[in-house]
Amino acid sequence: MNELPIPGKRRGHGGTGPLALMLGGLLLVVTACGGGGGASGKDGDKNGGKGAAKVENTASVAVVTIAPKDSAKGVATTGALKVSAAKGKLTTVTVQDDKGNPVEGKLSADAAAWEPLQHLAGATKYKVHAIAKDADGRESAKDTTFTTLVPKNTFIGQYTPEDGSTVGVGMPVSINFTRGITAPEAVENAITVTADPPVPVEGHWFGNDRLDFRPEKYWAAGTKVTVKLNLDGVEGRPGVYGKQAKTVSFTIGRSQVSTVDARAKTMKVVRDGKQIRKIPITAGAPSTTTYNGQMVISEKYEVTRMNGATVGFGGEYDIKDVPHAMRLSTSGTFVHGNYWASRSTFGSANVSHGCVGLRDIRGGGNNGTPSAWFYKNSLIGDVVVVKNSKDKQIAPDNGLNGWNMPWDEWTK
Repeated sequence: MNELPIPGKRRGHGGTGPLALMLGGLLLVVTACGGGGGASGKDGDKNGGKGAAKVENTASVAVVTIAPKDSAKGVATTGALKVSAAKGKLTTVTVQDDKGNPVEGKLSADAAAWEPLQHLAGATKYKVHAIAKDADGRESAKDTTFTTLVPKNTFIGQYTPEDGSTVGVGMPVSINFTRGITAPEAVENAITVTADPPVPVEGHWFGNDRLDFRPEKYWAAGTKVTVKLNLDGVEGRPGVYGKQAKTVSFTIGRSQVSTVDARAKTMKVVRDGKQIRKIPITAGAPSTTTYNGQMVISEKYEVTRMNGATVGFGGEYDIKDVPHAMRLSTSGTFVHGNYWASRSTFGSANVSHGCVGLRDIRGGGNNGTPSAWFYKNSLIGDVVVVKNSKDKQIAPDNGLNGWNMPWDEWTK
């Protein structure tokens, strides 16, 4: 008897119809989810699945260390803050004071250590956050806080020119410290002087309590100068710390350089490269000559009193109501109005005690005299150059007169 074939089935072969294919596919899915594949169960646990989860859940072997210890107080402002990582590399270090101001730092080449670039402020709380990664990329973090010391003895820097002022091309930045400095490098590194347009500016110490900054040549007219005094926390001498954090800016006005020829008894006023006036003067007498050199106007007084006793001349003179006086040196050199000499003196004889005198009348004011004109047209920071006097060159620290020091000596 002949058997009728069943649709979808062939004699002598296993089932390969749609149902068999579906079951086979389901088996493959179940097998794949089991993670077995062609490897043994032990190898599968070792290289995948449970093994990978084990690595991910293991703690990082990197260890972050922060000095000083958490909650430390009275911490030194220099040398105390350090962050390091063992068995890993630092990926994040942030330090902020209690006002949110960041502390910039430097990471070592191997990313194993971090230190601040500058000193910290005194009597300030800081927060440190650091993260390191080990060789497997696992992170370890640490957070601490500490407070710096409260200085018992402090100093500040008294600066010139004033913030927001407009000054002449010869004006240096001059800072006088209220305490003698025995760590000049630390103090100087905490002060920056920048110019716009840019020009190199260098500092020079006169003794241990005065630091001046200037460019190689006079400032260009219109230059904007910014001074940042980051002295808070700087140990200027053992146990004495700065307490000043201030930014000062000033502007250079037009260029004016006036040249006094003591032999010719004249002063030529040059503004922006052009002579605008020639004024007859009287300089120092043969026994009290005027210094030679480049001098900067540091103070202006419409009327003042000049007493010889204050500058080493005893009772030789005491003149009241001296008009239009502008200081050129600490030792008492001025360019000023003279109302007591005859009109014919100016341009013909040197009779002063070392100052540069211009014809004037008593009382000052805008009185139309050469002295009144020069006073009105001068800025603090303008340069007055004296030449052909039978005296020595003025010392660079006698007033704001560092221009008399060669640049290579200034930058030593």
